[in-house]
Amino acid sequence: MKKLFFCFVIFFIMALTGCSDDKTPTYERKEVKDKINIGLSFDSYVIERWQRDRDVFVYTAQELGAEVNVQNANGDVEKQISQIEYFIEKEMDVIVIIAVDSKACREVVEKAKEADIKIVAYDRLLITSDVDLYISFDNEKVGTLMGETLKANVPEGGNIITIFGPTTDHNVQLVEQGFRDVMKDANLNEIYSVNAGNWLAEEAYYAVNEALLITPEIDGVFCGNDNLATEAVRALSENRMAGSVIVTGQDADLAACQRIVEGTQTMTVYKPVDKLAKAAAEYAVKLAKGESIDVKTTINDGIWDVPYVKLEPIGVNIDNMDEVIIDGGFQNREDVYLNVPEKK
Repeated sequence: MKKLFFCFVIFFIMALTGCSDDKTPTYERKEVKDKINIGLSFDSYVIERWQRDRDVFVYTAQELGAEVNVQNANGDVEKQISQIEYFIEKEMDVIVIIAVDSKACREVVEKAKEADIKIVAYDRLLITSDVDLYISFDNEKVGTLMGETLKANVPEGGNIITIFGPTTDHNVQLVEQGFRDVMKDANLNEIYSVNAGNWLAEEAYYAVNEALLITPEIDGVFCGNDNLATEAVRALSENRMAGSVIVTGQDADLAACQRIVEGTQTMTVYKPVDKLAKAAAEYAVKLAKGESIDVKTTINDGIWDVPYVKLEPIGVNIDNMDEVIIDGGFQNREDVYLNVPEKK
């Protein structure tokens, strides 16, 4: 019985293996083209608008067939560089960078370019980095719009405070340039000026209080963004000055729009970030595919002239709030006029 069983097993194995010789069907492996992979590195989400930029960018890229890996550096330069190096290791097709420090990414960008990865500088120019595309708003005009508001509304000889963003953000230099150009023929006294490191809003609160130690007569406050304006207005409120001082900002944050209709902030600069993020995603996908982006305008990054897509900012005050911000769908009417019931 044992011999018969052994013979049966041998016969069964031979039958199985013997059939495979020249008769087993073969299947050719079809190469499946990977999706476009985009790495998106954020400075941080301290500024309200960045989450909106992220959502629109990711949605648009996905609609175009790309996958997006989003990283947040939380304002840490070394962490951002490490995240970009991670993108390089993962062989991203394109890396989009909102820089913590506009000057700090040169070496890691060079490493990415050596790996044949395209680089997009989003909203903030990367200095001396020879990126493939810079897409942002006309930041000098942002400063111009804020400067013109102060010039038109602060009495001649009036005292103003200037609270700019961090020196590591190249846009801050451009905004200040636009502001300074307006101030050349404005008879206003800049009694206190500061740069808010990492866009920390508390710096604006301290700045207003420091300026009030110099003089109680404050007529205007230039704030580099609406987050800074929030703290500037808080300091003014504590000194019973809110509403009597001209305050500027940018980004059209909800809180800023509310303050404008309430009368404690004079204006903000609206930058249609949905349009920016959508365009950036479309350009990133084109770069990944090796298609021409056909951008004629350039900006010098300190060494190289890089392609520059420049969008127009819009000054917003109480007169055009409804038309620009609400009718344009950027903020909801009920939210903007939350504390002004009769305007709902």
